[in-house]
Amino acid sequence: MDTVAVKKPEGRQLITLEIDDILKCLPHRYPFLMIDKIIEIDGDDSAIGIKNVSFNEPIFQGHFPGKPVFPGVLIIEAMAQTAGAIVIAHDAATGASKSIVLMLTIDKAKFRKPAGPGDQIEFHIRKIHRRRTVGRYEAKAMVDGVLIAEAEVGAMIVPGA
Repeated sequence: MDTVAVKKPEGRQLITLEIDDILKCLPHRYPFLMIDKIIEIDGDDSAIGIKNVSFNEPIFQGHFPGKPVFPGVLIIEAMAQTAGAIVIAHDAATGASKSIVLMLTIDKAKFRKPAGPGDQIEFHIRKIHRRRTVGRYEAKAMVDGVLIAEAEVGAMIVPGA
């Protein structure tokens, strides 16, 4: 993967995944790929996914005409995609066989404010725990520093897929 590494003070690296890297990690394609970039990746411990919400997205033709709102279910999906991409990128960097990540659970989901065209949503992901094939991640969606949604996402890692 062509990634950009930035040294952290304690010697660890932060990695950025551009769209080409994300496409190598995830099987999702337009219109189901919900993230444009992932920044500040710290292994599989944490990352920030970026979604640039555009009025041209097909979802806004019906949700809701005259007052477009980015659907909460797609915010949750973007959280899961961000977690899945960092797991796959981390495993690839450690030499593990290619895998896919499937969402298992969504817990404690709360929606606080809507997002719409022109917003840039940041998905702050933090690993709660990960065993070999199951992980759990805390996820927060932010727009301009304001919390708009949060959830805990459980994931199953399927190696060799």
